[in-house]
Amino acid sequence: MARLVFGMMQSLDGYVAGLPGGPGLPMPGEKLHRYFNERMRAITGSLYGRRMYEVMQYWDEDQPGQDDVGNDFAAAWRSKPKWVVSRTLTSVGPKATLVKGDLETVVRALKAEQAGVIEVAGPMLAAALDALGLIDEYQIYIQPVVLGAGKPFFSGPRPPLRLVDSQQVDGDTVRLCYVPA
Repeated sequence: MARLVFGMMQSLDGYVAGLPGGPGLPMPGEKLHRYFNERMRAITGSLYGRRMYEVMQYWDEDQPGQDDVGNDFAAAWRSKPKWVVSRTLTSVGPKATLVKGDLETVVRALKAEQAGVIEVAGPMLAAALDALGLIDEYQIYIQPVVLGAGKPFFSGPRPPLRLVDSQQVDGDTVRLCYVPA
């Protein structure tokens, strides 16, 4: 059975993205990027909301001037299956499956059919899955910036969590790993 893990970079004040056109989280440096490359290679696949999938589609094609670390991530990302939850999309790219219908039923079946870790990407999708009790682990990558507003990692109150691991990933980023208490 697969485990659903929601992980994103977060500002010190709890946001995963700033306001459109405003400041945002910094791009990962080389060490952090390599860390995420390894994580991408290790997961079974990714479960995306529409917006996050559209952002990540950047990696579907070779980008002119991309460095080796970026090309490495792109290769890992392209090799993994993706499941995209959307009411508005009618098609998705390579190695991606459009998820329609009852979210809880579909995700429970996906967890039962797969093994390993399925990464959940996107705070709105994570909030819906959290409300259904389907997220098994939360990985918060804290970056030393303050955004002041934007999309929060958690969209509202939730039952208590228990810290199970922490790690300094690079000079500025700390990963905190929580599970439901």
